[in-house]
Amino acid sequence: MEWWNISYQQRVRNPINKQDDEVCKTKGIEDNQTKEDATRLQNMESCQTKGYSLTIEERYEPLQLNFGELFAHVRKRQPWADPKIVKKLIDAKLYELLGEKTAADEEKPVKKKKEKPVKIENKPVEATPPPKQSEEELNPYLIFPSPEENFKVHGSVASSYLDLDRPVLRACNSKELLEKHLKVTGGKVLTRFPPEPNGYLHIGHAKAMFVDFGLAKERGGGCYLRYDDTNPEAEKKEYIDHIEEIVRWMGWEPFKITYTSNYFQELHDLAVELIRRGHAYVDHQTPDEIKEYREKKMNSPWRDRPIAESLKLFDDMKRGMIEEGKATLRLKQDMQSDNYNMYDLIAYRIKASFTPHPHAGDKWCIYPSYDFSHCIVDSLENITHSLCTLEFETRRASYYWLLDALGLYQPFVWEYSRLNITNTVMSKRKLNRLVTENWVDGWDDPRLMTLAGLRRRGVTSTSINAFARGIGITRSDSSIIQLERLEYHVREELNKTAPRTMVVLSPLKVVITNLEAGSVMDLDAKKWPDAQTDDSSSFYKVPFTNVVYIEQTDFRMKDSKDYYGLAPGKSVLLRYAFPIKCTEVIFGDDKETVLEIRAEYDPSKKTKPKGVLHWVAAQSDGVDPLKVEVRLFDKLFLKENPGELDDWLAHLNPNSKIVVPAAYAVSSLHNAAVGDRFQFERLGYFAVDKDSTPEKLVFNRIVTLRESYVKGGRICRADISANYDG
Repeated sequence: MEWWNISYQQRVRNPINKQDDEVCKTKGIEDNQTKEDATRLQNMESCQTKGYSLTIEERYEPLQLNFGELFAHVRKRQPWADPKIVKKLIDAKLYELLGEKTAADEEKPVKKKKEKPVKIENKPVEATPPPKQSEEELNPYLIFPSPEENFKVHGSVASSYLDLDRPVLRACNSKELLEKHLKVTGGKVLTRFPPEPNGYLHIGHAKAMFVDFGLAKERGGGCYLRYDDTNPEAEKKEYIDHIEEIVRWMGWEPFKITYTSNYFQELHDLAVELIRRGHAYVDHQTPDEIKEYREKKMNSPWRDRPIAESLKLFDDMKRGMIEEGKATLRLKQDMQSDNYNMYDLIAYRIKASFTPHPHAGDKWCIYPSYDFSHCIVDSLENITHSLCTLEFETRRASYYWLLDALGLYQPFVWEYSRLNITNTVMSKRKLNRLVTENWVDGWDDPRLMTLAGLRRRGVTSTSINAFARGIGITRSDSSIIQLERLEYHVREELNKTAPRTMVVLSPLKVVITNLEAGSVMDLDAKKWPDAQTDDSSSFYKVPFTNVVYIEQTDFRMKDSKDYYGLAPGKSVLLRYAFPIKCTEVIFGDDKETVLEIRAEYDPSKKTKPKGVLHWVAAQSDGVDPLKVEVRLFDKLFLKENPGELDDWLAHLNPNSKIVVPAAYAVSSLHNAAVGDRFQFERLGYFAVDKDSTPEKLVFNRIVTLRESYVKGGRICRADISANYDG
């Protein structure tokens, strides 16, 4: 039984006697008991001079907790022993030491929690780090290849013009074309932002700018601002000027400003070359006939006319000798293709009236189509990345077909999802109708998602760009972005940048009966929630007189547990001022309309009411506070996706604009300038509108205070201080 004594000794870290200790050494068994083992069995370490003497109170308890460890410990030192015999010997030794088990021994032992000593640390508390962003979130432009990689096949295009040696076009740049391109660009990334100047830019263009200008900036390149001005009837100088101004307001600086019309001569010459190569022809079909033939995949009767004949007719078109609508120049592509955009697209059409062009004047009466000019100008400007929205994806085949037919350099083309936002329309045609039919107050109406409208409303360009970055550069074209997601980014910025102030929209007069009439106390009010007392610039003065005004909605005759406003006999705290208690209510002649509240204030501030109200005081005895106009804007449409409805105008929100003509504001707002932004406490964020005059300020509500949106299954909240955030 010597092995048992040794093992058991080691488990309780106490040899029975020196003789047993010598046995350990002779058998080569070392005491490797850990500190943890000693701690667990420390209650068994009650020893006499010879042998063990376990305390009567604890008996089997420590062994019940550690029997498995004891068994394993013995087996480790006697690996060849029969486990059944080992267990019997352990049980026998325990019986010898402790005797019969009692009822108390059979009870399940209760683990006692050890009290840990309090540690006093001087280390600074570390803030929880934000979740790690993915590489694409940190840099959404990683998906785009470098200019040197633009030798790879862009795609395959089947076309009837190709010979038997090349039945399928594999669009890519030859080594010579790519080297020539890189020599001109120096290997820099060149993109382009190509709006058509036929209206004001909207928030969808903000995403396009973020992609085009953003990629160029991130790669150390440049982005052209190119006006796609191929339709003189729809374009105006007003739109051209607006686009350049709004691009810079969005924070982007064009590498160069160009016009498609700058290349009208080159485009004409390339059209002539295309005819010479047999890849274009002059056609006389009407629009309806072209549509019918395309649907039936039939060639035009003039498709195979002689090249010389098409050259002469195209020259006649240029000189204004053919009436508008009597002839077009069409590309000779593939009428049997599965891609509708390969059905002999129109390259040139006649505008016989010589409509003056906003940029090119009256030199031309024929104008190139988007499908013809876009890809060629991309190539002429050595664009490295031609990026557009997904509705142009089916035109990629035509894009590469035309550049290949002319032997021109081919940019890398990639399409991303179009930005669609709920409760509004993004189509320029629909926006134009809203403006021209006076459903809204111009292109910069704050209810529109035009960039001019958002700017007038008070939305910043940085929050729009943050929104664009947040939604990412994806190819998912089936989603519509909730308006609340844009508002979230707007609040995120304004919460940090908009100083706090107080305005009462629907004033209710409160007379402080225990404050002398004519007395004025100038109190400090915080511009920022975390304003430091030693920073005077973080405060503004508000006068406190015996006449103040609160919101009508902050008073009711019947109180309730969940109501924190003012009621008869109830107290509330006036923000930055004193507690007041309603003592009397003055009614109108109908005995229902509340005209005035009488109240007493607590100058000691011992009263601690739960409710906190914003307020505005009369400037002096008998003089009303500063009057301002406040415009409360809401969603323009009641339906989430009105653009998909035939009767979309029927779903305009009749309450999308509510004007409060005579709100009361604190006097410190008197010097506010157009564009200044504030948080009206408990009401929302507001900006000074351009309609303001020296006599009367006008404020636009940018967003309310409380909103949220779902992102990745979790709710993201901005500044949700329904009452106060300080």
